[in-house]
Amino acid sequence: MTMDASIFRTSISHVRRSPLKNAFTYRSYSWFVDLDHMPRLPFLLRPLAVFRAGDHLGDPGASIRANVERYLRTQWVEPDGGPIHMLTSARVFGYVFNPLTLFWCYRSTGELQCVVAEVHNTYGERHCYLLRTDPSGRASVPKAFYVSPFNDVDGEYRMKLPAPGDRLAVSIILEREGHRPFVATMDGRRRPATVSNILAAAFAVPAAPLLVSALIRIQGIKLWARHLPVVARPPHTSQEAVQ
Repeated sequence: MTMDASIFRTSISHVRRSPLKNAFTYRSYSWFVDLDHMPRLPFLLRPLAVFRAGDHLGDPGASIRANVERYLRTQWVEPDGGPIHMLTSARVFGYVFNPLTLFWCYRSTGELQCVVAEVHNTYGERHCYLLRTDPSGRASVPKAFYVSPFNDVDGEYRMKLPAPGDRLAVSIILEREGHRPFVATMDGRRRPATVSNILAAAFAVPAAPLLVSALIRIQGIKLWARHLPVVARPPHTSQEAVQ
């Protein structure tokens, strides 16, 4: 049922350094799964974790793996059937909100080929970044997607996305002209996706996707109340094989 899946109980931090200083941390949990061995929970637990292709990039009628591979080909990356591991939030009680989903894409030899970072904003839009990480999991990519109403699309992301082991340690830094106005981190410890661990995570963070969505919006209201200027959302151009 869940022997090929894990759960990371996470601590997520957002730090805004300019033009206003603001920081908050919240707890959540993420699933870490092999796309060839997707977990399917017992019937009574199924409301706590459902995985749908329509919640991610590509064709909602295809598999998540097929959609990731199609996206890779649009980026001139040819998959060879190697494993693809996904870190994401599942749909809980029919609701899902995934600010960031990560896919570690491997060659059949076991070598990491690339990482795909799928970013969602609160406007129902998504964008994917293809990352060629170094041995430490680091990569840089120009920002190309409107996420926060208080940040435009200028700058460069410096990401650290090492493949998870027993611990998860992911960071994303927005860098502009020598300063770093925004930093996000996600840290956690890995647990097997047993029934007891699934229940423990669900009780610790009830309705996690809904809670995360609400917290992000509440922080946005607080920043607006502090008169942080709102940046107009530019037209979103869908990427091939993403939307």
